Amino acid sequence: MDNKEINQGRRRFLTLATAGAGGVAALGVATPLVASWFPSEKAKAAGASVEVDISKIEPGQLLTAEWRGKPIFVLNRTEEQLKDLPTLDGDLTDPASEADQQPESCKNPARSIKPNVWVAVGICTHLGCSPTYRPDVGAADLGGGSWKGGFFCPCHGSKFDLAGRVFKGVPAPSNLVIPPYKYLNDNLILVGEE
Repeated sequence: MDNKEINQGRRRFLTLATAGAGGVAALGVATPLVASWFPSEKAKAAGASVEVDISKIEPGQLLTAEWRGKPIFVLNRTEEQLKDLPTLDGDLTDPASEADQQPESCKNPARSIKPNVWVAVGICTHLGCSPTYRPDVGAADLGGGSWKGGFFCPCHGSKFDLAGRVFKGVPAPSNLVIPPYKYLNDNLILVGEE
């Protein structure tokens, strides 16, 4: 009788140990399978399109959003700011934006779908810093009377106008990049799709 009790105990132990080892093995196989259902870090970095509500941006005001881990500038330009853009052409490296840095819908003097609302990737084309919005006309530290407002990169002194066009003689080699975007309605834009 003692032998039967010992054997029953061993059987129970072996059954539980085998079931436990099988459970651990199943968990080991299931973990990578379940993890594969979620997007990778690379896929997350590629980023999906992002909606930006522009209904509350006052004229002359800048809104910053994020798309693909990058800042996106959305500027509601005033009529005066739009009038000043052509007066700067002689001071700019690429005034006609001939470099392929904007979607087809933005290949115009304002570099935007609608003239007053300008959308751009807020990263300097020199070394990847983020320029600051400097709307102050005639700022002494930015050239005085020739400065009509724009973006200044404090890292190395690059300057861009209010259409993201780069000034001559600064480290940045090209204009700010205009991302693909479209209007979903008058108050909502979708950055990442044309």
